[in-house]
Amino acid sequence: MALGYVFAVLATLASGSGSILESMGVRRVAAQGGSSRDLIALWRQWLYFLGLGVNLLGFAFASAALHRLPLFLVQSMLAFSVGVTAMISSFMGSRLRARGWGALVVGATGLVLLGVSAEPGPAQALAPQWRWILLAIPVPVAAIVFYARRHHHVGATVALAFGSGVSYSVVGISARTLHVPDAVWRLVLEPAAWSIVLNGLTAAALFAMALQKGGPTGVTAIMFTTNTALSSFVGLVYLGDNVRDGYVTAATTGFVLAIAGAIAVAHYSANTRHKEPLPEPVGTRV
Repeated sequence: MALGYVFAVLATLASGSGSILESMGVRRVAAQGGSSRDLIALWRQWLYFLGLGVNLLGFAFASAALHRLPLFLVQSMLAFSVGVTAMISSFMGSRLRARGWGALVVGATGLVLLGVSAEPGPAQALAPQWRWILLAIPVPVAAIVFYARRHHHVGATVALAFGSGVSYSVVGISARTLHVPDAVWRLVLEPAAWSIVLNGLTAAALFAMALQKGGPTGVTAIMFTTNTALSSFVGLVYLGDNVRDGYVTAATTGFVLAIAGAIAVAHYSANTRHKEPLPEPVGTRV
């Protein structure tokens, strides 16, 4: 099962570094006088699509890890990918304050505790009707969009971030319970495979809308907490995810530290980005 830990680490590294590449692509668009919402401009930025590719690679690593490790461990590591992003940003010149580095240590300590507490093993089989229910989750979650478009208060932002977290948790649950047939082409007949795609797209859309309405720290905190807590609960109660005997306290402490560290790193990283000067559009210098 050591391979599962390797896949989980690779997924975390890929997710964090992919976010950096995407951000660099968006910044290049801004530097050229465009907008991050200008899809045509983004098409011309190979760094942005390289970042998307790296994130997809990270998702593949995460799926491989979820076949071997409990949801509460893998999802916590993915949440902490924001720490990878923060570290790479600091090496590229963005200043991360001492509290941010402290948050990284806290989160990393939590991940170590989770790693030694988790009992590796495959998930229990999910009943066919539940696979179809997971596939249908994007329908009620997408209804949040209609609510958010008509309301502009804090509740709309919270609802979007929460919906994004729910969808991301369903992606993890679907990946954990996905049965890969001998003939790979038969994956198109697996409801869990389509659940991963549809819920992933829904989660990304709601998260982007939440960021447009609210600050990144609050949105990220709600999304991380919902995603990790919900998927971990389902894994422990329904999918047979286990904690090693005598390690319940360590697992609980590690879970709290990992999520708190991820949220704190997101907070301090956001503050750092806000203080950075925006790139000057081309053609504005005199």
